Amino acid sequence: MKPLLETDNLIVEYSAVGTPVRALDGVSISIKPGEMVAVQGPSGCGKSTLLFASGGLLFPDDGRVSVKGVDIYTLSQEERVCFRAKEIGFVFQQFHLIPYLNVVDNILLPTIAWRPEDEPQRAVELAERLGLSKRLKHTPSELSTGERQRVGLARALLNRPSLILADEPTGNLDADNAGVVMDELGKFVADGGGVLIVTHDEKIAARAGRRISMCGGRIVAYNTKSFV
Repeated sequence: MKPLLETDNLIVEYSAVGTPVRALDGVSISIKPGEMVAVQGPSGCGKSTLLFASGGLLFPDDGRVSVKGVDIYTLSQEERVCFRAKEIGFVFQQFHLIPYLNVVDNILLPTIAWRPEDEPQRAVELAERLGLSKRLKHTPSELSTGERQRVGLARALLNRPSLILADEPTGNLDADNAGVVMDELGKFVADGGGVLIVTHDEKIAARAGRRISMCGGRIVAYNTKSFV
């Protein structure tokens, strides 16, 4: 089975007071269809950088990122935007919703780059599935924290992506809302999708099939044990 996501020797450097710092130092991972992988490690270890580079949001200084066999950084910027919109969904800890758009329009944001025929109907269906049927015309300021994260999750699922990248998606949520998010990600994986999730929460990481531990921009441990 071919991987949905492969990174090969990823290197990302930042400049800190004139001194280069390697946020990623030769990181290689792979995720197959039907697999959830959790990335853990201390703050500043490179977890989020790995997520953004894997999703085509951060051009690496060296190395390769392949999604469904496509080397995404060999694509033009326009091609990469369209490919990302179709194949990759993002779930962020801080939601990144547009404050003046309502729930449905926020869910529809990925269709700016790629427009499936059933987009409005699917946006409403996802909102209803995630318990937002009475919030369709509300803006983010009128929603609870859990509702905002569910909007973000619906947005990530809208275009039926192959891969979801989730950065601390339950970090601001209570146990009930965290359960809703993880249940939906679990269904996505059961249907053959792949998930790379960054989390500090042991309970969330325990729902992944594999764990990767990072420190100082490097992978320091793999845990291939399956968890219940």
